[in-house]
Amino acid sequence: MLTKRANPIEQQAADWLARRDARPWSDADRVALEEWLAASPIHQVEFLRMEYAWEESLRLKALGAGVQSNKAPRPGRWVLSALFSGGVAGRSSRTPAAPAMRRLRLPMALAASVLIAVAAAAWITASYYGGRHSTTVGQLSHIAMADGSEVTLNTNSVVRVTVNTKERKVELQRGEAFFKVAKDPSRPFIVIVGEQRVIAVGTQFSVRREATDAQIVVTEGTVRIETDEPTPLTPAASVSAGSVAHASRAGISIQNRPLAQAEELISWRSGILVLHDMTLAEAAGEFNRYNARKIVIRDPLVGAMHISGSFRATNAEAFVRLLERGYSLQAHTEDADIILTQR
Repeated sequence: MLTKRANPIEQQAADWLARRDARPWSDADRVALEEWLAASPIHQVEFLRMEYAWEESLRLKALGAGVQSNKAPRPGRWVLSALFSGGVAGRSSRTPAAPAMRRLRLPMALAASVLIAVAAAAWITASYYGGRHSTTVGQLSHIAMADGSEVTLNTNSVVRVTVNTKERKVELQRGEAFFKVAKDPSRPFIVIVGEQRVIAVGTQFSVRREATDAQIVVTEGTVRIETDEPTPLTPAASVSAGSVAHASRAGISIQNRPLAQAEELISWRSGILVLHDMTLAEAAGEFNRYNARKIVIRDPLVGAMHISGSFRATNAEAFVRLLERGYSLQAHTEDADIILTQR
């Protein structure tokens, strides 16, 4: 089985936690941590998750679970049930995150209080040269390719992998995937979405398929986007780290963003949805990708409301409860779906 490696933000959160618990801890350290937390909702989520895991490891040791006090248990070894118990289990009363968290808007602050656990999604590891791989709604899958590359498959997604001596090819037939490409200049790594081709050698990026169009988020290195039949209207384009590209038959558009914002678009790898000033209609669409029970908004006024925050992707019910607390909205069940209306 392949062990999931910590991403840079997880490592930074762990470093901050270690520094805080060491001595001395100065006012300058506290301010620096608050600034780091305020820089991104992902920072807040990872710090709280790591803090909970650290404290849980101490409990496990006390119970004779065999976990060293200086090592947090793997995410799969602890479970948070605060969404249903009305509190946040294991959260420290002395966390310095509170000043920064209080400055967040109501929906974000409410969401942050329930975002300590990793999403309850199934992770599957495989290593092979080719074949079809898929996930169901709410499931994530981790694939270790034979060339050393790694693929993380998002909810309700399908890929077909082909690896040979000339190229490494992944056809994204449905959904979304994140790729960590092993360097091999002799064999380009190609992701195919309809007529679009995303080509890399050694880089990290995600591709989300929407019909025949593709959204590409690059977090490391550079990728090249081209169509099967390039025209003056659809020339090839290079996309570097921190950029988000949309590729379709009409052409390729590229937005350059701070790397932290680009990484928030792939926060789903940790089971988190980060929403930036998104309408409730758009937010419902995102949640519906991860949940069999759908959120339905029929009132255009409700759908036009805006929200920001970080939320567990697989818990639509908790998201709706937060909406009922923070907005003049109410929810009822109809044919197993959740209907949102104004009070």
